Amino acid sequence: MAQPFYVTTPIYYVNDSPHIGHAYTTIAADIMARFHRLAGREAFFLTGTDEHGSKVAEAAEAAGMSEIEFCDKTVKTFQEVWERLDIGHDDFIRTTSERHEKAVRKILDAMRGAKTDDGQEVIYSGYYEGLYCTGCEKYLTERDLVDGKCPDHNREPEVLKEKNYFFRLSAFTGKIRDKIESGELRILPEERRREVLGLLKQDLPDFSLSRERVKWGIPLTFDSSQSAYVWVDALTNYISAIGYADNPLTFDKWWNEAEVVHLMAKDILKFHCLYWPAMLMAAGVKLPETIFLHGFFTVDGAKMAKSLGNKIDPNDMVDDFGADATRYLLLTQYPFGHDGDVQASRFVGQYNTDLANDLGNLVSRVAKMVMTNCEGQLPSAHDDLPGLEELKLQAENLADNAYEYIQNFRIGAAIEEAIALVRATNKFFNDTAPWKMAKAGKTQELGGVLNACCEALRMVSVTLFPVMPGKMRELRHVLSLSDDTLDLQNARTFSFLKPGTPIRVEKPIFPRLDVKKKAAGEAKKDTTKTDKAASEPGLLDISEFAKVQLRVALVLKAEKVEGADKLLKLQVDIGNEKRQIVAGIAQHYTAPEILGKRVIVVANLKPAKIRGVESHGMLLAAKRGDQLCVVTTDLEMPPGAPVS
Repeated sequence: MAQPFYVTTPIYYVNDSPHIGHAYTTIAADIMARFHRLAGREAFFLTGTDEHGSKVAEAAEAAGMSEIEFCDKTVKTFQEVWERLDIGHDDFIRTTSERHEKAVRKILDAMRGAKTDDGQEVIYSGYYEGLYCTGCEKYLTERDLVDGKCPDHNREPEVLKEKNYFFRLSAFTGKIRDKIESGELRILPEERRREVLGLLKQDLPDFSLSRERVKWGIPLTFDSSQSAYVWVDALTNYISAIGYADNPLTFDKWWNEAEVVHLMAKDILKFHCLYWPAMLMAAGVKLPETIFLHGFFTVDGAKMAKSLGNKIDPNDMVDDFGADATRYLLLTQYPFGHDGDVQASRFVGQYNTDLANDLGNLVSRVAKMVMTNCEGQLPSAHDDLPGLEELKLQAENLADNAYEYIQNFRIGAAIEEAIALVRATNKFFNDTAPWKMAKAGKTQELGGVLNACCEALRMVSVTLFPVMPGKMRELRHVLSLSDDTLDLQNARTFSFLKPGTPIRVEKPIFPRLDVKKKAAGEAKKDTTKTDKAASEPGLLDISEFAKVQLRVALVLKAEKVEGADKLLKLQVDIGNEKRQIVAGIAQHYTAPEILGKRVIVVANLKPAKIRGVESHGMLLAAKRGDQLCVVTTDLEMPPGAPVS
């Protein structure tokens, strides 16, 4: 029996409303949990809210509410948006709940009774004086500051001195390093692992386990004048929700026996990769298997901030695109795990291209031809069709390829694998021209084309179900399929649907959106610009430049274009997909010379044909006179890494 899978998001702080940063991580965790279930694994998905600390107390006071009233109100906004986004979490933990407080007290008591290898107490009391940022809920050092201010909150920290209890982190750093280097604790991606190992080489101080001046928190069991430090409180949520304090059987299943994966953004690396493993070791609890820390993103080239007006409310995206398309758009902007740019200005175009045109139009065309020519019933297969074997092979590899990507945290690549089959099916449909077969009375061939397209769509409906569960159920309804056959095993064979199965479509699965209306709104907004770049000819506004997506691409294959002296045809990996690019560099580079190089490409160009060969993207190169040099990077940057 497959090992259970347990995935968590960070718990979100309730002093702010949900934005797409919260949604991004939560959708990713939901996709992973759903994929593992399709593969036959039991999965448990946890998210929740972090509700203690001075920031919450201050926000509640400013709002004229008690702390718990303020928390209840904000928590509701998270729960509502997760429901709108069709987030299928198994539990939602609140740090103000009784079960969580029990777990915090239990782990505090366990750590309080622990000793280091040389017999010292893991928890000890003392006084701490330092620079404290209320916004971060942590002490900062002078080197953390920029111009004397916290770089994240742009304000000077307070100088505080108070009695604290400390956790002897120094006693565990060597053990943490050993577990990371042995692979027992996986920190991903690799650059985050290197960052943690770099931190472990430093002289790390012990950290405060409690706060004397913060009253909105969980009191220590051994000193009620102190409240648990917000990170000690918050990190414990991962075990409080699965029975650490009150249900040993559930805790054994989802912690001791399961594959445990913590998913989060990289800004909370130190707490999860150093503090949390040390706390678990002290309490005698096993470590999680994997901590995956994805990158930051900008919005249309700028850091997301209220002051810039570019903070995107997930509710607005659901209003515009629906839950499923919102999930798709957010997770396909750039390779998962890396820093990237969410191009809100491209949402409508990408929706129309990928979902309305490629997928939605394919469903409508195939289903309508079955309804018109086959009395609405799936015709029998027919093997003697050009391109069918290639389509079958791609379709039968889809489920395993996509699941392998998911297991390696390459969510965008898994999605692209399914979309690639959609495009291949469109090509098969167009190349075989079933409408001509219908006119010519070639009923067997016509039926074979429609049967094959329905089978490919069925396999797509399984693989994209974790990403767009609602819309994939609509697609499966077209094919008369129930959830009983919704698993990866059924997506591994091309011949599954029975001839005679009713095929019906009533409305487009992804109706096209009005690009002109959207563009007109953006143009109207742009007329208010008065900055120098907007008013002087020849100068680009930064928002225009931000539309260009530059990516690192690994050249996998290179060959000359037949009949063209200047052109090389390159197959490149840009992280979430493989592409073909035709480049005019053959007089400066031979195919072997460019092979294996990490080049820089413009990734968001529409495909074009050069000498009859499709090219999807452009290389960056410098030219002076007769000399030309392709821009490359010597750094071991992964394919798809954004260039800025």
